[in-house]
Amino acid sequence: MADDSAEKTEEPTGRRLEKARSEGQLARSIELPVAAMSVGAVGFFTLMGGWLFNGMSQLFVSQLEFDRKITDKAELLPGLFAQAVVDAFLLILPLMLLMYFIAIASTVMSGGLVFSMGMVTPKFSKLNPMNGLKRIFGVKSLIELAKSIAKFVVVGGILLLQVSNHMEELLNLANLDLNQAMAIAGKLIVDACFWLSMGLLLIALADVPIQQYQVHKKLMMSRQEVRDEMKDSEGRPEVKQKIKQRQREMANNKMMAKVKDADVVITNPQHFAVALSYDPNGEGAPILLAKGSDELARRIREEAQAHAVELFPAPELARALYFTTQVDEPIPEGLYHAVAQVIAYVFSLNQSYAAGEGLLKPEPVVPENMRFDSNGLPV
Repeated sequence: MADDSAEKTEEPTGRRLEKARSEGQLARSIELPVAAMSVGAVGFFTLMGGWLFNGMSQLFVSQLEFDRKITDKAELLPGLFAQAVVDAFLLILPLMLLMYFIAIASTVMSGGLVFSMGMVTPKFSKLNPMNGLKRIFGVKSLIELAKSIAKFVVVGGILLLQVSNHMEELLNLANLDLNQAMAIAGKLIVDACFWLSMGLLLIALADVPIQQYQVHKKLMMSRQEVRDEMKDSEGRPEVKQKIKQRQREMANNKMMAKVKDADVVITNPQHFAVALSYDPNGEGAPILLAKGSDELARRIREEAQAHAVELFPAPELARALYFTTQVDEPIPEGLYHAVAQVIAYVFSLNQSYAAGEGLLKPEPVVPENMRFDSNGLPV
């Protein structure tokens, strides 16, 4: 019994699908453009067939008529021939442009528009005889053989029915003048092409889901492949660790830059430090600008001292703010009263210093449900 990790049981990931698309592995049906072009050609001949066949008739007639002067001047024949070629090209140019547009549009509809060097780059693995035998006798080859047989049966059957149903008209074409013969022949051709296009369209509608299923099945992944891709996408553990460390450093540096804008830094006094800012003219609660423990707390204290930001030792309040509030968020409602005492004290310091008066330092009380130890556990 095969190992589950080797079985293609998992849906292809987005990365696998994107890689396959970049390599040109798309669910393209070659039958769809053929059928679409056939339907487009039938529509063109139905709408513009009279104009096209009349133009061809007039061109044929004009080329079968010779001016006596031309027979005496052979040097004029190349120019007349070139003019006839240009006239014929201009007649079929609208049909050519329509077919060109339909071919591109139907191809884009079946698999999207993509340019991939993988589709044109030589692959030496295709020179392997064993791989060639697998392609010849594989399921895809059998499907292509079945489609070819179906197309042969459909096209041959339609042509046989058309000829047998219009045999009398075909035999009578030789007795008609050129314009009548061209008109009847054109009608018969359009009629036959219509039924041919319907048959080819039926084959294309069956081929599109088959191609999608085959490509999807080919892109299916084993569990091991999914795990390997996730590992490659996320990177090696040591690389991820360095990336996270760098991200933390950048976040800490950005946070440290805000300390100078704080109104007060509440400390543990050694293990924790929390920087707060409050706008007395606003209606919001104080905002936590920065917080840290141990080494980061030391850096916050040093940054605060460097910018003359007041340090206020309050162990319980520092721990409560550290464990309940995130950076750039307002403090919780339960700490409003304790923080208000600290901020009022800090705002009053300058006035007290200016008046030469002492100021009694408050002792903020933290609610019992917001008291934590140094490990963040409730006490």
